[in-house]
Amino acid sequence: MNPNNLLSMAKQVIEIEAQACQALSSRLDGTFITACELILRCDGRVIVTGMGKSGHIGGKIAATLASTGTP
Repeated sequence: MNPNNLLSMAKQVIEIEAQACQALSSRLDGTFITACELILRCDGRVIVTGMGKSGHIGGKIAATLASTGTP
């Protein structure tokens, strides 16, 4: 792949991701705040579960929580 095609593809991916972030931001509402507050008030451990792809995503979320002090 030549450098111009690679650069063009990278810009296209970033543009698509930016559009997805815009769409996601318009969907945030009070339920997001409620979920954050519940996690922040948790005295014990936060358990994240899932199977298949959602299990992989759950593992990433669990790792992020652990690295920020919420095992």
